[in-house]
Amino acid sequence: MKQRGANTIAVFAMAGIWSFNVWGQAPAAASQTDPPSPQLKINPLEALRNFEPSPNEEYRLGRGDEIAVDFAGRADLAAKLVVGPDGRITLPLAGDLMLADKTRAEAAKDIETALAPYYNNLEAQVTVSKYTANKVLVLGAVERPGVVTFDGTPTLLEALSRSGLETGPKQSAKIPERCAIYRGQDEVVWVDLKTLIDSGNTLADLRLRRDDVIYVPTGSERFVSVLGEVQHPGAIPLTGTSTLASILAEAGGFAAPAGNKPHIQIVDPATGTSKMISMNDLLNPAKALEVMPKPGEIIFVPQSHLYRATYVVERLSPVITAAALVGVGMP
Repeated sequence: MKQRGANTIAVFAMAGIWSFNVWGQAPAAASQTDPPSPQLKINPLEALRNFEPSPNEEYRLGRGDEIAVDFAGRADLAAKLVVGPDGRITLPLAGDLMLADKTRAEAAKDIETALAPYYNNLEAQVTVSKYTANKVLVLGAVERPGVVTFDGTPTLLEALSRSGLETGPKQSAKIPERCAIYRGQDEVVWVDLKTLIDSGNTLADLRLRRDDVIYVPTGSERFVSVLGEVQHPGAIPLTGTSTLASILAEAGGFAAPAGNKPHIQIVDPATGTSKMISMNDLLNPAKALEVMPKPGEIIFVPQSHLYRATYVVERLSPVITAAALVGVGMP
């Protein structure tokens, strides 16, 4: 999901679902009157379906998953292993092997390849005995906020149900009017849950992906979404004195890829408008710039130009990297 080669936001909302992408570089001069960049989606339900993974999407191994490895005709080589925090397992003779984010079939093939120098004609089979990594995080107005682990495909209603929905006047479970789902650092979807349930739409039980974060606001809560290169992306509640600077501080401040003084994009999903704020202007006392984000807005912090260049260089071969660095250092 995360595309480090370019800065991206993808946003989907329901009802009035719409999506937009922000690509590439920040402008040289920041402005609060930039023309709208989002594009309204013609088919709102299709946008929500695009956010939902395929029902046949193969599970990929995650850190903490317990797996069983069996070999046809070689019961002596069978092993039960745990994918470590670094995404690796350790095989006898072959040593460490990266399996995180591999399908079971891909993991089996990698194990066969790693052991090929030591055994002939091995045929491996990988099964998951415990889905420790298959989890989502539920926060906000639920009785038991925290991690919810699944053996199968995570779904929105099951995650909310297992987290304990608030109860109404008749002590029955109270369905939230809406919730937000955050995926990584650059994707968020708002779901008008009650509207979908009342209309009988199956998208109310949206399929989720591992590590999605569900945020359920209270009925009166006002919040913004902070995405991109911050330490703690997600929902930030607003107070009467919230400013852009205070919101960024609550999100943990900038992550290293943002650089020291990035351009910050503020998007209003209600109007489809977007504006750019320079951190230099925000910190300049002479400009007396005080930005007060509105409820529902998205604050996006892109990568710096320098980090994007460094990212590319780091992925070149050692010879090309050395040549590039020598070239940069020459007068």
